[in-house]
Amino acid sequence: MFSKFLLFASFIIAVMASPVFRDLVVHEQRDTVPYGFVKSGAAPADQVLNLRMALHNTDMAGLEKALYDVSTPDSAHYGQHLTKEEVEEFVKPDPKSVSIVNDFLTSHGVTAKSISPAGDWLAFSVPVSKAKEMFDADFFVFQHKETGKQYVRTLAYSIPTELQGHLDLVHPTITFENPFADLPVVSSPLSSVATAQNLTTGQSVPSSCSSKVTPACLQALYGIPTTRATQSSNTLGVSGFIDQFANKEDLTLFLEALRPDLPSSTTFKLQTLDGGSNSQDPASAGVEANLDIQYTVGVASGVPTTFISVGDNFKDGALNGFLDITNFLLKESNPPQVLSTSYGQNENTMSRALANQLCNAYMQLGARGTSILFASGDGGVSGSQANSCSTFVPTFPSGCPFMTSVGATTLASNEVAATLSSGGFSNYFGTPSYQASSARSYLASLGKTNAGLFNRTGRGFPDISAQGEKVEVAVNGEGQLVAGTSCASPIFASVIALLNDRLIAAKKPPLGFLNPFLYSAKGQEALNDITSGDNPGCGTNGFPATKGWDPVTGLGSPNFPALLHAVGL
Repeated sequence: MFSKFLLFASFIIAVMASPVFRDLVVHEQRDTVPYGFVKSGAAPADQVLNLRMALHNTDMAGLEKALYDVSTPDSAHYGQHLTKEEVEEFVKPDPKSVSIVNDFLTSHGVTAKSISPAGDWLAFSVPVSKAKEMFDADFFVFQHKETGKQYVRTLAYSIPTELQGHLDLVHPTITFENPFADLPVVSSPLSSVATAQNLTTGQSVPSSCSSKVTPACLQALYGIPTTRATQSSNTLGVSGFIDQFANKEDLTLFLEALRPDLPSSTTFKLQTLDGGSNSQDPASAGVEANLDIQYTVGVASGVPTTFISVGDNFKDGALNGFLDITNFLLKESNPPQVLSTSYGQNENTMSRALANQLCNAYMQLGARGTSILFASGDGGVSGSQANSCSTFVPTFPSGCPFMTSVGATTLASNEVAATLSSGGFSNYFGTPSYQASSARSYLASLGKTNAGLFNRTGRGFPDISAQGEKVEVAVNGEGQLVAGTSCASPIFASVIALLNDRLIAAKKPPLGFLNPFLYSAKGQEALNDITSGDNPGCGTNGFPATKGWDPVTGLGSPNFPALLHAVGL
């Protein structure tokens, strides 16, 4: 009898020691469905959802301070980038958080696996019926009217009170995918790839560059050197998504025609994740992938370049590999010094918590010493692509303060803003300290223009810009002219890679997170200020480009000789 009592008492103590997870509270919700989506009915109960959980990080405020310490030119720690292990100490979740979240999952018969280097992201799969039970969420099928694509999402979900402060979010729940991910550039065909002669730095820009932009135009316009880089440790990464493949034969054709001073055998390395590949079937050549590779290999002369192909077996759900590629690089001991990405989406398709999580991942990579550049988008003030809108639509990740957003310019009689250049102010992220003075000056000059259409206290974007219209590429053996900020990002990334080559040769660290330097007095003086043009959308003229920073062209386009001087060389 006594032994039975002890057994019963032990059972009671064990039950009392384990959370019961009965009281749920709404954790995330959205009031409206993103523009273009309609609810088409309840999700099938047996449909499997691949869900992700983001655990609360230990010390992101400490990591942010460390990022600025190593990225601000007048800091005593400038250039002393963190190691993989040092970053993970800031990011790893508290063991208590790991334990209680796993207790919750176990209580529902679910086992999760870690999908991030620091263990702060977990993944598991459950049917809709189980997800409804776990998170008190009603899941529906939502269809995008224009593309016909369907997604299973909820407009609100709850978590147990015991998980508050331990669990940041469950994904994908209230975040919607970017339906226009397959529309990165605009193109028009040419009969062939025209032959162009390289120009010596300092020569005037040929008049032909107003109708067709080539590497020679960029060399003349921005003072980009043709001499080859010398430092093998200096690498440039190019992101590839949505089955966009970079074709080596097209690169050879491009180099033969437009960079005859470089060996036509110059190529790139390949890394893959999530089942990614890089088909060399000519019919599979991607306009975007070819553009990104041709305007890195063909502009950053001699810099080792890697095409990082992200397949469709995403571990990050509706983020379509954006978090996966960041975690992939964070796992490396030596990630690339520069990463260029020509893809993005509208900020309002993501939950605020998810946007913050991905932004924090860029903070981690920046602290490691990687300059992260993203195209700002091609819809002016209406978002990543031109859309109907009643208020201005910021893009992501351009609103994230820990990366560098690149807008677009074009050549008329001089360099002006491209009307497609997405720009504005984030609704999720506030104005960062490095941008405060520039944003304040612009808003003062703007006055009441566009009042009520944007968030005056948000992080402004883009930060910088480069040529983004009538850029010549080779695709499937033929020439094309392409347009978009997806042209500008690899061009500016190439400039940074060439600066890093000179810095490393001089026994100095690479630039890393760029923005504190770019917004400094020296940084601003080393850029070509663009003061003409605007980015219309939402039935307005958008924002005007003006003297100083503006949300169309940022601080301006690159001036390589001036930037070289600004970084101390």
